[in-house]
Amino acid sequence: MIVRIRMGSGVKRQPTIRKNTRVALALAALLWPASLMAFALGLWGLAADMRFTGEFPIKDGIFSHWQVWIAAGIAIVSCAFALNRYGIAEHHSEL
Repeated sequence: MIVRIRMGSGVKRQPTIRKNTRVALALAALLWPASLMAFALGLWGLAADMRFTGEFPIKDGIFSHWQVWIAAGIAIVSCAFALNRYGIAEHHSEL
């Protein structure tokens, strides 16, 4: 004896729609120059510590250290990369 159970098709799942993908792409595009500026300031601070260049203009506070600028550059690049992937993934699904 064969028993067949027929199930209904159920609720069709709608694809998830990501919001603000264009804003994410625009913000990612603006973050790349900001990261380059942070890396440039980090390299300038490092070169100033090694006495290759003149004095670094920021003398006091947390931003007077080149390590902070390099870490900020890495963090900004990571955010730009994540936003770019978020925005591009939605545009590829629309095609």
